[in-house]
Amino acid sequence: MPETVLLYDAYSLIYRAFFAIRILTGPDGAPVNAIYGLTKMLRKMAADHTPSHHAAVFDLGAPQKRLALLPSYKAQRPPTPPALEEQLPAIREILQALHIPIVEIEGDEADDIIATLAVQAANTGRGVLIASSDKDFMQIVGPRIRLLRPDGKETIIVDPAGVKTRFGVAPEQMVDLLSLLGDSVDNIPGAPGIGEKTAAQLLQAYGTLDNLLARVSEIVKPKLRETLVASAERLRVNRQLIALQTDVPLVFDLETLKVQPPDTAALSVLCRRFGFKSLLAELTASAATGERDLFTAK
Repeated sequence: MPETVLLYDAYSLIYRAFFAIRILTGPDGAPVNAIYGLTKMLRKMAADHTPSHHAAVFDLGAPQKRLALLPSYKAQRPPTPPALEEQLPAIREILQALHIPIVEIEGDEADDIIATLAVQAANTGRGVLIASSDKDFMQIVGPRIRLLRPDGKETIIVDPAGVKTRFGVAPEQMVDLLSLLGDSVDNIPGAPGIGEKTAAQLLQAYGTLDNLLARVSEIVKPKLRETLVASAERLRVNRQLIALQTDVPLVFDLETLKVQPPDTAALSVLCRRFGFKSLLAELTASAATGERDLFTAK
């Protein structure tokens, strides 16, 4: 069986854990909902997919490259909730105890780092799972790369057919589709009045955004044609903003991401500190029976 690299989009999962469990405090009264939710999530993913390599990838610093293209990029995002902010140092302690490598590069977005790692791993013949709710990753889904996307209480593995089913286009067309639609989460304006259905139909007919704009005179509906002409330059900039970079310079190789057994002693201390009784019981039971921990490599 080929090895599997599991890449965690850290902030995507942390925010999901924080909002999934609204109220949970430790023995000292401090919030621990994000810490607990993320820990359970990571252990379940490891149990379900038994990766050979893994990493938690964080954003670090301002995304300079995209801000140079669009100064208002992500400008509308609210600040991190204080109750989540105070849990971030402890989350890093948990990751350290789980022996999950943390990857972050000043000025480079986590999405681009993940995309670079994913392509590198896929090129070595390994399978790749990207754990994130960010639809931008659908653009690099391929024969060896899948998106592990939370959906309610379930987690869906998105393959190329899944991208086509969801959006009506192939993964390699996702950058162009998202360029037409824009992205309210990242404050990227799309072409006014063009929704998912219309964007998919345009790309089904013309293949690429470049071809669509080159043949825009063929568009029968006057208003749609005028919108595309007026938005052409914005759409080209959008494509630069939305396209994931797969050539981020990395100062380490995949071998540094090999799964290692967790530091159970450190985890036990943290579980007691945060009041995670059920997780502590799991760790104690595994240690007593000599069972493989969920984070032991396959």
